[in-house]
Amino acid sequence: MAHETSSQGTAVSSADAAVSSGRRLCWNKVPEVTVHFWIIKALCATVGETAADLLDEKTGLGLPGVSVLMTALLAVVLVVQLRTSAYRAGVYWTAVALISVVGTLISDSLTSDMGVPLETSTTVFAIALAVVFVAWYRRERTLSLHSIDTTGRESFYWLAVLFTFALGTAAGDLVSERMDFGHWLSAVLFALVIAAVALAHLALDLDAVWSFWIAYVLTRPLGASVGAYLSQPTGDGGVGLGTVVTSVLFLGVVLGLVVYLALTRKDVAQPRQTMRHTV
Repeated sequence: MAHETSSQGTAVSSADAAVSSGRRLCWNKVPEVTVHFWIIKALCATVGETAADLLDEKTGLGLPGVSVLMTALLAVVLVVQLRTSAYRAGVYWTAVALISVVGTLISDSLTSDMGVPLETSTTVFAIALAVVFVAWYRRERTLSLHSIDTTGRESFYWLAVLFTFALGTAAGDLVSERMDFGHWLSAVLFALVIAAVALAHLALDLDAVWSFWIAYVLTRPLGASVGAYLSQPTGDGGVGLGTVVTSVLFLGVVLGLVVYLALTRKDVAQPRQTMRHTV
């Protein structure tokens, strides 16, 4: 309660200072990148993998039908997210979880229904993500996560997030299935690469923006590999929890962490001040 009061007091003071100085506050629409962020992101990747499989198995709609349904639901949540004036943990992470599912369904549909090789889909998604970054930078002159405070920047952000999940799904399947690493070894491999990126950022001064997006892509196949390992039958080298238990387990942890962040606001970024335009 004391922390909440202090945070509210700081926000009010900042707002008062902005008004008196002729500036307006721009609230960031994404959370601060903390340890909570990476934990929830990895868990959402796991939920995306297992929930996509669960929906495909249980709904009887097939991959195309499930893809349309989940894409429509994602569109609704993204509209809500874009209309919010500041970061809201519940809305934001709901969008991330749904993008994880949709990204998985897109990649799986290309591979299973259309017969697109994993090498091709991985390459296409990587190129698409690069195009988004180039267009984003050319328009906004920044890819900073600390200034996602306009509709244009946020639109680029969510488009990039979608392609990172699709790319991570295809790349993860390429490593675990086509290269025959298996899910457990693939999870270890992706975890080691993420650790190497973090070390390069901390010790070798690798650019923070690129470190973030590389790790963001890699957490998708990491979480998916863990989810597949836990959900698959023991005869296939998994733990045998099944998609229902695995999805509910990880979704429950995600929900608990999101509620915690919504209450404590530990991941809310301070607003950025910009000059107020007058007529």
